[in-house]
Amino acid sequence: MTTVEVFEEHRERLFGLAYRMLSSVSDAQDVVQEAYLRLERQGVASLETPGAWLTTVTSRLCLDRLRSARARRETYVGPWLPEPLIGRAGGAPDPADRVTLAESVSMAFLVVMESLSPAERVAFVLHDVFGYGHDEVAQVVGRGEVACRQLVSRARRHVRERRPRFEADPGERDRVAEAFLNASLGGDLDALLAVLDPDVVLRSDGGGLVKAARKPIHGADRVARFLQRLLRSQAGLEIERAQVNGGHGFITRSNGRPVAVVALDIAAGRVTDLHVVANPQKLAGLQ
Repeated sequence: MTTVEVFEEHRERLFGLAYRMLSSVSDAQDVVQEAYLRLERQGVASLETPGAWLTTVTSRLCLDRLRSARARRETYVGPWLPEPLIGRAGGAPDPADRVTLAESVSMAFLVVMESLSPAERVAFVLHDVFGYGHDEVAQVVGRGEVACRQLVSRARRHVRERRPRFEADPGERDRVAEAFLNASLGGDLDALLAVLDPDVVLRSDGGGLVKAARKPIHGADRVARFLQRLLRSQAGLEIERAQVNGGHGFITRSNGRPVAVVALDIAAGRVTDLHVVANPQKLAGLQ
């Protein structure tokens, strides 16, 4: 097989791996492209298992980016949210647990992942999401296998403590998302309150570039009223249903220009989290 053929065989899996580690579509694409360039320089013929080699290279590139990103995230204006992943499954390698893969790309889950150290995040994604052995993870993060087991265990414990609720039933998610959108568009406050969890949390990311709530908004009443003000404030507003981070959501456009992507997390028949990404830099791919 040629270099291009080998790379294309693994491209989608590498993207899914990189996106879960970096929470950025553009950064994940850059990392995967860099992995391809390194494969070209290395030469496929010299590799016994090109897929494993590409995984290692991609993961190490992600580890480097995560380390350099920590300082930038600390000075970010307002809540930081992942760059939305629109209309794709995120490069799943087809393991048995599809629910875990869908959950691991959701906005709420990725927000939890932000609290892990770079090494913990890389180790957790490789081991618990993609099923790599501790010995393989150890080679990527450059630590001994025992230390690597501790990394994964610590990350798993942290994620378990903060893990968002997740509705596994696709039919129920469809029903709730449709009811939410109808209530929002119709300006029906009571109907909107009925579909929101009493403890719902809304986070909006404007990155200091556009108007957005600087702190998370808690509670059904406050969230519902914020949404109504947001929808009324946009001239020529259009709303397009979309798959956002493997779940339900929509894209809002004002006079054809994308102004926000909204992701819904749904559990027990209600919307539990809303993530509003309005930072124009994170919407560049929608232009």
